[in-house]
Amino acid sequence: MAARKSARSARSARPALEERTFKKRVTRQVSLRYLLGLPKGYDRAPSKRWPLVLFLHGAGERGDDLTLVRKHGLPRVAEERRVPGFEDLPFIAVSPQCPADSWWTRETLALSALLDEIETHYRVDPDRIYVTGLSMGGFGTFALAAAEPLRFAAIVPICGGGSRTDARRIAHIPIWVFHGAKDSTVPLRSSAEMVEALGHFGASPRFTVYPDATHDSWTQTYDNPDLYRWLLSNSRPPSPSGRGRRARAARR
Repeated sequence: MAARKSARSARSARPALEERTFKKRVTRQVSLRYLLGLPKGYDRAPSKRWPLVLFLHGAGERGDDLTLVRKHGLPRVAEERRVPGFEDLPFIAVSPQCPADSWWTRETLALSALLDEIETHYRVDPDRIYVTGLSMGGFGTFALAAAEPLRFAAIVPICGGGSRTDARRIAHIPIWVFHGAKDSTVPLRSSAEMVEALGHFGASPRFTVYPDATHDSWTQTYDNPDLYRWLLSNSRPPSPSGRGRRARAARR
């Protein structure tokens, strides 16, 4: 009898909610197909480290056919040698393809792993890594920068948008935003709201609005030599904590 009373007393003393901690390592395999362009002179300068530009395509180029990725943006510019003064792009160009059933905003882990892979196997200047993208890739540009806020020297989202809550994380990064005023696919406000949010945290992003452009605001952007001059003029500032250099620098 006394033992039963003691057991009931112990149960009644237990709180309704107990604080617990769960910890477990989870691994995930990621895979992306991509186009790689090395700058002219890469093989002739074995000690030189080069800037890297990551290009994120739009939703129409998803899948497993890399010829789709060649249609727009940086791959088209590279193959057609169409930018005055930048016929030979002076940087490593990486253009991955998003899986057919996904979005770049869901693939930030895979994109980070891809950049790690490129940095491991090619001579990349870790202080001059940039990301740019159009439409879905514009959203991916903001998302990847927010996921890796210490990695990029500058970003260029085109006809995209992002989460205003990410603005604080990327306010220190030089940003040039482009959009068409008559875009009915991704309305201008998607970019404008991000620019406004960045301003609340002290950022002063460049914001170019093409008054007569619809959704295709990327062709004239990637054809503009001023874009590349501005992009390559930016270097990542030293991180006070050293975290921006990452462990991968020690592996080289």
